[in-house]
Amino acid sequence: MLKTNVLNPLSGGKPDSVVIFLHGLGADGADLISLGSAWQGSLPNTIFLSPDAPFPCDMATFGYQWFSLQNQSMSAISEGVKMAAPILDAYIDEVLKSQGVTPSRLILVGFSQGTMMSLYVAPRRAVQLAGVLGYSGMLVCGEHLLSEKKTSPPVMLMHGTEDAVIPFSSMAYAEAGLKAAEIPVESRACPGLSHGIDETGVEEGLKFLTRILA
Repeated sequence: MLKTNVLNPLSGGKPDSVVIFLHGLGADGADLISLGSAWQGSLPNTIFLSPDAPFPCDMATFGYQWFSLQNQSMSAISEGVKMAAPILDAYIDEVLKSQGVTPSRLILVGFSQGTMMSLYVAPRRAVQLAGVLGYSGMLVCGEHLLSEKKTSPPVMLMHGTEDAVIPFSSMAYAEAGLKAAEIPVESRACPGLSHGIDETGVEEGLKFLTRILA
């Protein structure tokens, strides 16, 4: 199982839901776990898990990656996502078993590369997850999604308008691709934000999570 940062339910009891954070290139599981700290007051029975991605980052001397981005062509990114997808799938299966929750009570929250992984894996799982919250990412292999999807988990996307790493236009492309695949999706632009998550993103993300897990 991937090395994981854990934030246990604030209630002190057995979790009734799970949020899995998937970080971006060159970060680690500690990078997003603070979101759980911001959200757990409203989700006291949720366990927050933030694993390190499976591979050391090959573009820095620290951090981890789901796949290499040295080649940033869409074909290379697609192959990278496909390569890492079984690892994430297995991790989700392990979490569901260890926490004793159903897929309908598990949400993926991704940032950047973590969003790419979430949007690829979630609709292709046999049993529908509760949803996907994706920050500053993109939809990979969207042209195959309708034919390959098995479920339609609700998705919320947020993206900074000044993102210089993954263009803001990626959000509109992802939204269109998800809608074409008949997956419910909503999106929100974050004016003036670069490649990151701002306070609005934290607040709107929590609204999505509480609505899905209510």
